[in-house]
Amino acid sequence: MAQGLSTGSGIALNLIRSGQATTRNDLIDVLGWSRITLARRLDELLAESIIVSVGQLDSRGGRPPETFAVNPVAGLLLAVDIGGSHTRLAITDLVSTMLSVDEADIGLSEGPAEIFEWAGQVFDHMLQRLGKTRQDVVGIGVGVPGPVDVATGRLASPQIDPQWDGILVREYFSGRYDHAVFAVDRDVNTLALAEARRGWSHYKNLVVVKAGIGLGLAYVLDGSVYRGARGGAGDLSKPHIDGGRLQRLESVASGAVIRQELTARGYKVRTSADIVRFAREGDAATLALLEETGSTIGQTMADVVGLLNPEAVIVGGNLAEAGDPFLRPIREAIFRGARDFASRDLIVERSRLAHAAGVTGASLIAQDALFNADRISKITRVGVSS
Repeated sequence: MAQGLSTGSGIALNLIRSGQATTRNDLIDVLGWSRITLARRLDELLAESIIVSVGQLDSRGGRPPETFAVNPVAGLLLAVDIGGSHTRLAITDLVSTMLSVDEADIGLSEGPAEIFEWAGQVFDHMLQRLGKTRQDVVGIGVGVPGPVDVATGRLASPQIDPQWDGILVREYFSGRYDHAVFAVDRDVNTLALAEARRGWSHYKNLVVVKAGIGLGLAYVLDGSVYRGARGGAGDLSKPHIDGGRLQRLESVASGAVIRQELTARGYKVRTSADIVRFAREGDAATLALLEETGSTIGQTMADVVGLLNPEAVIVGGNLAEAGDPFLRPIREAIFRGARDFASRDLIVERSRLAHAAGVTGASLIAQDALFNADRISKITRVGVSS
């Protein structure tokens, strides 16, 4: 059945990218186009090196059908995953396969100018090691630990750190990659996108928690990340027992709270990785704080499970690397608090992509921007890449 009235090549590309239809016959069945129209659109995509023929599928008789896929080597994507105390960078191909990865203990408090200058320098070295240049970069994706106005790409205000209020991330890459498409989103949304497409793709409805120094929550509904009207979905609060103003959940249950408590007891803690290290060493105070934090998160998540009825709650971020001491109290609090119907068949599990989730998601949003259907249809019609 035809999807809308458009017959642009970008519509066909979306089906090829998703794997929903990768042969001529499958594309015609889904789109309802004539063979002549489809042939023209495939020729346009092939001429621009956006897709390639990857061989022929097995057939029970007759000529095996030709199969199409995105051309992974037609350019590079840069991915940036900024955390509260740690930032990861990656260079991927056009199907988000990792080619080079780097990271450092640099985060929000350093401010956008320092982080993005560092990222630019590191990317130059990474490109050089790959034998590539800035001109090979066709897309950039950035995950930031705070809400993003989806209409403008500008960080919303207020942010956790006021240095980030209202900034336009794209401006920090101008001059280096002006020819590349750009995408920015909240870090937990990029993590959720990665888990939905690469980690738990057999589930269509997920709630995703990112727990590090900060705390974020994202929703995947019917296979798509739900961002809300302006990108602010997922900002949870915890009520005071005696009433009064709501507390942001992050302010009472996060790595930052654990770090503050441990520091007050004489521990040297800078990043969430330090907290995980203490937990793995069996430190009693750290384990107790992780359990308390996990339980508080789980109690709030029980309401979310009742509201959205997801198939899975996925816990990522550095604190998830502590494993069962953190995940178990989250799971127990959810099942204790949620109604039986909402929690029936629910799973509460750790991220399958672990540390790679954030940069994978950042690469995927860059990929989505690069292969936007309207953009691709326009490019292939005029024969100009941009």
